[in-house]
Amino acid sequence: MSYLYGYGAGRSSKIYRKAEEIRKISRRISDYLMPEMASLNESGLEDKYIYQTGDIIRYSNSLVAHISKAETEALQDSRMRYAALVSRITDRIYLYSESLEKVNSNGKDFLKMLQKELRKFQRLQASWRLGL
Repeated sequence: MSYLYGYGAGRSSKIYRKAEEIRKISRRISDYLMPEMASLNESGLEDKYIYQTGDIIRYSNSLVAHISKAETEALQDSRMRYAALVSRITDRIYLYSESLEKVNSNGKDFLKMLQKELRKFQRLQASWRLGL
């Protein structure tokens, strides 16, 4: 049904491909940061940001799923509900990436790259919502 709304069948839309790219970047960031953050600090406590790497992955996975649902949903209200979820999830990923910048790691450059891709995604998302 998504072909009726001007966006190929889910996986071929620009926003879906960008979401897939964000998911890959999120996974790489987590893979890079986790070993550094897994060790205990001087006071014997784990890094307080360690779980946010997993949250970024979880949210980026659901981002892809909700885009797919929005593009294949028959009812306009349901499409708009999924589109709103995509917007909130994008904001969440961005907030988590900003807080991960506080981590003492060499992975900060990757976080900047993720934030840049999220900004591109948000611009794509604005036109995508109009076409739903």
